[in-house]
Amino acid sequence: MPNITSFDFYIIGIGVVLFISVYASKISEKIGLPMLLVFLGFGMLLGSEGLVGIEFNNPELARNIGTVALICILYNGGLSTQFKEIKSVLTPGIILATVGVLLTALIMAGFIHYILDLSFLHALLLGSIVSSTDAAAVFMILRSQKIELKNNINKLLELESGSNDPMAIFLTVSILNLIVLEDANSVNDILLSFVLQFLVGSALGFAFGYLFPRICATLKLMQTGLYPLISLAWMLMMFGASSAIGGNGYLTIYIAGIVINKYYFTNKENIMAFHEAIAWMMQILVFLILGLLVFPTDLPNFAIQATLLAAALIFIARPAAVFISLIGSRYKMNEKTYISWVGLRGAVPIILATYPYTYQLPEFHAIFNTVFFMVLISVLIQGMSINFTAKKLNIVKKENNEDFSI
Repeated sequence: MPNITSFDFYIIGIGVVLFISVYASKISEKIGLPMLLVFLGFGMLLGSEGLVGIEFNNPELARNIGTVALICILYNGGLSTQFKEIKSVLTPGIILATVGVLLTALIMAGFIHYILDLSFLHALLLGSIVSSTDAAAVFMILRSQKIELKNNINKLLELESGSNDPMAIFLTVSILNLIVLEDANSVNDILLSFVLQFLVGSALGFAFGYLFPRICATLKLMQTGLYPLISLAWMLMMFGASSAIGGNGYLTIYIAGIVINKYYFTNKENIMAFHEAIAWMMQILVFLILGLLVFPTDLPNFAIQATLLAAALIFIARPAAVFISLIGSRYKMNEKTYISWVGLRGAVPIILATYPYTYQLPEFHAIFNTVFFMVLISVLIQGMSINFTAKKLNIVKKENNEDFSI
């Protein structure tokens, strides 16, 4: 009889979970259920209140895993984005990623202040957490669709989702500092930090993105399998260096990915395939971890308030932010309506909802469960109706059986 240790069971378990998760993505495409919901649901089934009963109650660990996952997802998003395709949507995309996020946070803060009777700062914190569309959710859903949209709307939505997370993260951390420090004078520091983060982050993104193809060209490694590892190391160094000197690391890696994709260099295809696989693995991992973190029996206590806030976000705050941000743009009413509708919330808001735990806010559990429920509603309603809404709003460019994935 072979001696099977507990470590063997762990290895088998990890393999089984990963295999089922990957296979579940294929099933979700067939039945039209967003993969994010599948992975979150699978995580909840594995959790302490699920069928498997895995005990996990470590928000800080979930936050750290989520941060690493977001780095990989955003970098892959940049690498798979061709600059010539987003050039025409660059201005509206940047406006949506900055002004749009700020407007969403402010509008939601008003509703949260009224509905939950929170102080304005606490309301603004929750509004900031749910203010950005989620790159993982948008990339995952849009790139699996069988339709192409008019006026390059696909690229606009992907550009927005890939570049608006830094703004939401910045707002969340800044508001948390204001709440904890209770220092009104720190507002000036926040404004200065905002300018520094985005200027430094953008500049380093272009610089790192320009340098990497040239480094690959000069390395001339015999083992082609080492090039993806060099790219992984470069990604981590970019994020760390940008954050260390006051830049926004998330913005740096996303811009660097776009710049890198402009050039042809040694083993580019292998590197991009490697990062796509890593991004998928990280998406699966972070959704499973977030599913494990939630306690399903707590969710009904926040169902009413989360539903009201989700409705305000989907039908009022997001559309208002989009229509204001796109004033004077080339987009028509039906196109702006669709852009408003594809304001998917996903892993990023849930990850940001773990930040209050680090700052030891007593409202942590209420914030986390409310945000989790709002994300479920957003993905369920908006994520499952992307094709239907596009056809109803008559913004489908052409339709066939090809896959328009990037």
